[in-house]
Parts: sequence; C-alpha cells; structure tokens
Amino acid sequence: MSVPEAPHILILGGTGEAAALAGAVVARGSDRVKVTTSLAGRTAAPAAVPGESRVGGFGGPDGMARYLKEAGVSVVVDATHPFATQVSRHAVTACSAAGVPRLRLDRPAWTPGDGDRWHMMPSISDAAQALPDYGRRAFLTVGRTELAPFAACRDVWFLVRMVDRPETPLPLANSVLEIGRGPFDVAAERDLMSRHEIDILVCKASGGDMTRAKLDAARALQCPVLMIARPRSPDGPRVHSVAGAMDWIGNRIGALWT
Repeated sequence: MSVPEAPHILILGGTGEAAALAGAVVARGSDRVKVTTSLAGRTAAPAAVPGESRVGGFGGPDGMARYLKEAGVSVVVDATHPFATQVSRHAVTACSAAGVPRLRLDRPAWTPGDGDRWHMMPSISDAAQALPDYGRRAFLTVGRTELAPFAACRDVWFLVRMVDRPETPLPLANSVLEIGRGPFDVAAERDLMSRHEIDILVCKASGGDMTRAKLDAARALQCPVLMIARPRSPDGPRVHSVAGAMDWIGNRIGALWT
C-alpha cells in the first residue's frame, strides 16, 4: 500500500504571528506534515523560523501559482504584515488559479484607550502633510520604504527606527537612526522617546503585540500619535489568532493532522 504524501502547508510570513504558526505546526506534527515559510527577503538577517523556509519573491501571482503546484502545497496561510497588500492580492489570485485553499491570519487591530491621543491618517502622504501641525520632533516607525513623503518636512527632526541599517542615507534633512527589532519594552520605549524629546509618534496601524509598547509609552508621555490606517485585506476566510489558524488547517488536511 502506498503511503500518502504529507500535506504541505505554505505560510506567507515575515511576522511574529507567522513564526508562531510555523512553530505550532511543527510541534503538532512535523513527521506528518511539511511546513514552509516564505520570506520576502527585505531584512538582511531574518529570524529563523521552525520548519523549512524560502527567501525571495515568487515572480507575481503566476509565479506563485506555479510554485504551489510544483511544490504540492495543500493550503496557504497568508500571515504577512497587514500593510503587505501586494503579496496578499497575489496570494488570492494564485490560490484561485492553483485550486489551493487560502486563509488570512490577520493580527488583532489596535484600539485606543483612555489617555491615547491618536489621529488617524488615511495614508502615508496624508500623515507627512499633517505632521508639522502636530509636532517638531517625530519618532518615525513606518519602515524604510515609506520615508520619502516625509522629506518635505524640513522643519521636523526625526528619530527613525529600522530593522536593518540602510545602504543609502535617509532622505530626511534632520534625523537620527535607531536600529532595533521587536518586541519592544514599554519602559525602554518611554526612555528612548524622553531622551530624544519626542513630541509626536508616527506609525502604521499594524496591530499585534510586537510593537505595541511605543503606543503605551506615548500614552504615558501624553504624546500624540499620527496613525496610518490599516488597508483592507482581500476578502476570504480569516482568523485573528494562531489557534484559529491551526483549527482551519486541521479542518482541511484531515486525518493526518490528528
């Protein structure tokens, strides 16, 4: 009797949730399933993830669909960053073309609490345009590819945080670079913002726990926040926890999972 091929789970990763899901899958049954985490390769030294990993793009939705078929992928869990909208759209198209079930693991959104002074912005460019009306010393945590719109803020000083040191100078007239990878500690974030006399925090509405500390620090310091609204992710099945993703996977790969 032939042995059925092990189900192949592809996680579109690069987030803490993706790594946690890969770990949960491996712990549940690494001898019965194969798990691969796909990383975009935007960081120089990505953190190791349980199971197998691949680094780099697929070559658009057609390339992703081809990979799904050639690699024998059984299910796809899109656990990318909430602002990584392109890869999420590609996943919808590719999974439809390849006939592979897809799930979106959407980390819980942040919600303001008592004492928070959040100002929601529809886009990066809107935040950059509004920034001079809110502060002159900004803690900017929007990622290295989103800095250009802030170059016009000539009278604003920036503390810019990135995971990796950029190969080219920042496109900002007055700035200091802080290298760091979450999760971050509230006390450390408060100290960092106090030392640099930050009077405005600019960030994306990413959600989750990895970078929440800066918001708690801003509340403690009574510092306003320009919050770039999270884009809408594609329609389809979604969960908001690793446990929910595990249940969804189990419902699709059947007896080999139990």
